[in-house]
Amino acid sequence: MEKKQAVRVIDNTEISHILKVIDNTDEPVIFKGACAHWPIVQAGQQSAEAAAQYLLTFYQEAPVTAYYVSPEHKGRVFYNEQVNGFNYQAAQLNLRQVIDKLFTHKDDALPPSIYMGSTEINQFLPGLAAENSLTFDKIHPLTSVWLGNQSRIATHFDFPQNLACNVVGKRTFTLFPPEQVGNLYTGPMEFAPGGQEISMVDFDNPDFEKFPKYQHALNAAQTAELEPGDVLYVPSMWWHQVSGIEAFNVLITHWWRDTPAYLGRPNNALALAMLSLRSLPKAQRQAWKAHFNHYIFDHDDDDVSHIPDSAQGMQTKPLDELNARKLRADLINKLKR
Repeated sequence: MEKKQAVRVIDNTEISHILKVIDNTDEPVIFKGACAHWPIVQAGQQSAEAAAQYLLTFYQEAPVTAYYVSPEHKGRVFYNEQVNGFNYQAAQLNLRQVIDKLFTHKDDALPPSIYMGSTEINQFLPGLAAENSLTFDKIHPLTSVWLGNQSRIATHFDFPQNLACNVVGKRTFTLFPPEQVGNLYTGPMEFAPGGQEISMVDFDNPDFEKFPKYQHALNAAQTAELEPGDVLYVPSMWWHQVSGIEAFNVLITHWWRDTPAYLGRPNNALALAMLSLRSLPKAQRQAWKAHFNHYIFDHDDDDVSHIPDSAQGMQTKPLDELNARKLRADLINKLKR
């Protein structure tokens, strides 16, 4: 495979400047060393064990969700062979058990992959965020902790924007622009590891005969190799594959969206379109595509002043909460028919 383009790097900078940068870009950015001063990063520079013990000082004993992938899968979190289940086991465990298991396999040549996914920081590790998270004035992100050993998380996307802080160990992100979806060979939408559809291509061993268009995706990819203390901005909808490199890795993520929660999730609109549009004849799909372009995707310069304000309803820009609730209620009633 050809060497992929590196994600743009900006040296250590303040959060106010970080927000200015991401307000003016739609591509990934690494903010080098932006969280290197955090206590969890400093503990990790001493040793993985010191970082683990620091985390446990905030732990209140509530069970966390952890995953186990047997060694033959070499850290790849994926489906089973029949694609009717997954290749891992999940359980609710005490975090101390998870960390003990990680260090039990620390020196294995081919360890099982042990992984705690997105775990809300304030619920499970209260107090940790005070000195180990990014502080924003205008946005209120969901802040989560991820930890594990060597792992390979399949290429997927997230709707929210993300500032991912790599605090212990090394981690590599490979990111693909949203328009590469057609070259990634995505799997089932109904169920997937983590709940979001993933690429079915084995990132570390791609089969180009089976997945020929995947080479186009790789040509458009960008790679972020993160050291402890680095912060990666992942724009909304950018596909990303994530590899945990070392025997103990910790990531702290900050997810947020640009629109109010009352507007709902775009995934729901896609699901409804799958139901009502996907099976139409091509000519009718193209006609609806024109409507979607007009009303949804290209409406920025659309003038609705010919409609009285009081009658604009769902065309009100931006859509306010009252009209959003009316639209939601109308949809619910229609879907019941």
